[in-house]
Amino acid sequence: MVVIGLTGGIGSGKSTVSRLLETMEIPVYVADVASKKLMDESAQIREILSEKFGSELYRTGKLNRSLLASLIFGNEENLLYVNSLIHPLVWKDFQNWANQHSGKKCLAIESAILFESGFSAAVDVKVNVSAPLELRIQRVENRDNTEKELIIKRINSQLSEEERNRLSDFTILNDNVNAIIPQIEILMKILKFEKNCVNLHRK
Repeated sequence: MVVIGLTGGIGSGKSTVSRLLETMEIPVYVADVASKKLMDESAQIREILSEKFGSELYRTGKLNRSLLASLIFGNEENLLYVNSLIHPLVWKDFQNWANQHSGKKCLAIESAILFESGFSAAVDVKVNVSAPLELRIQRVENRDNTEKELIIKRINSQLSEEERNRLSDFTILNDNVNAIIPQIEILMKILKFEKNCVNLHRK
């Protein structure tokens, strides 16, 4: 089985590329969705986070994401603490998910923090989705109705665009200028893709 690691900063458009991969019959595990589910449903995580940040974090029974974001983005110590708690559980969940798709020749994991989490060490091909900073900010403002200041804090908490590009095997530009599908087709050709990644070779 071959695993593609798909990454990109907030607002870059990773989800668009994920959906296109899925049309090629490549299942995609979205780490952000999985982590949100775990933080909502895991009694262990709820207890630990409440002890660290206070009971207000789960006052409604669900995680107050806005409150948590204000506590971790811009505060490296808090961010590292939460990541060290969540990442191992997400990776275990991904492995269980991958086992359920063991009949597939190729899978993908979408993660904004593919490199920071260490997940990149376990994938075969690393692909970065890139977009200009102002466009990313605009997308998130429109999508989440989030203040620009908080968006910038989240961006600054992640690797720089230059570093993600350097660490990746391939970059897809999602800048509203370059069409995405032809870039994916180029990637597939470079990686010797056929249906279900039968001929994808590790770099």
